[in-house]
Amino acid sequence: MAGRGTGPDFVEALARGLDVLACFGPDRPAMTLSEVAAAADLARPTARRLLLTLEELGYVRTRDGTHTLTPRVLELGMAYVGALGLWDIARPHLEALVARTGESSSMAQLDGSDIVYVARVAVPKLITLRVDIGTRFPAAQTSQGKVLLAALDPDELAAVLAQPSRSGLPPYIGRTAAQLADELVEVRARGWALADEELAPGVRSVAVPVRDGTGTVRAAANVTVHAAETSREVLLAEHLPALLRTAGEISGEWATWQRRPHVELAARRAEPA
Repeated sequence: MAGRGTGPDFVEALARGLDVLACFGPDRPAMTLSEVAAAADLARPTARRLLLTLEELGYVRTRDGTHTLTPRVLELGMAYVGALGLWDIARPHLEALVARTGESSSMAQLDGSDIVYVARVAVPKLITLRVDIGTRFPAAQTSQGKVLLAALDPDELAAVLAQPSRSGLPPYIGRTAAQLADELVEVRARGWALADEELAPGVRSVAVPVRDGTGTVRAAANVTVHAAETSREVLLAEHLPALLRTAGEISGEWATWQRRPHVELAARRAEPA
């Protein structure tokens, strides 16, 4: 929350405004002023001014003393995704993969010690976890996170894992740091990662890397299944090969997109007749 900036150019007011936006979520879609102040660790007058500012900018709607986010907030996240070109490129490939497997597929990127979903094509399944664009989970508990962590050098990995998760989920205690390090070595060597009911009961998934034009791992794509319906053997023998092909197609198309000519043309001024 606010108050953690250390740099001389850190703008506390901006940080507090972002804290207010971050307070809202699936479990808190609407809040009173008091609830926002408590969630963002702000004084009521400060929270009030920030909410009024965000309302004037169109990011917050207030009705009967209750505050909710507006769809304009989506612009903040989609600007990032759109700038990468990831969603437009990945969507048709993920849709084809889902049609082939009958299972949900997503793409995520690393943000601190969490993954954040940047693309998703879902099918109705009795899985307890709700996943949307922008959802974050602890990286070490997910197949996508393991792929992304395995792509880091040792110093980067240590720094990332030292950061607390902002997902709101409790710490995972089913594996030691040494065991995770050994698993990441295997993931790096074989090119895919498995998460078998580590994030939540009944959730099983396999993930592979998605690379940019330089060969750098920039995202991870997965296939998620219900553990009671799909065995590990089926997931790895049938869905993993299809996922690898899909990730390769996305990586290749993304590399081509990044090499596209990009020229900004200044608007011509109208010349007098």
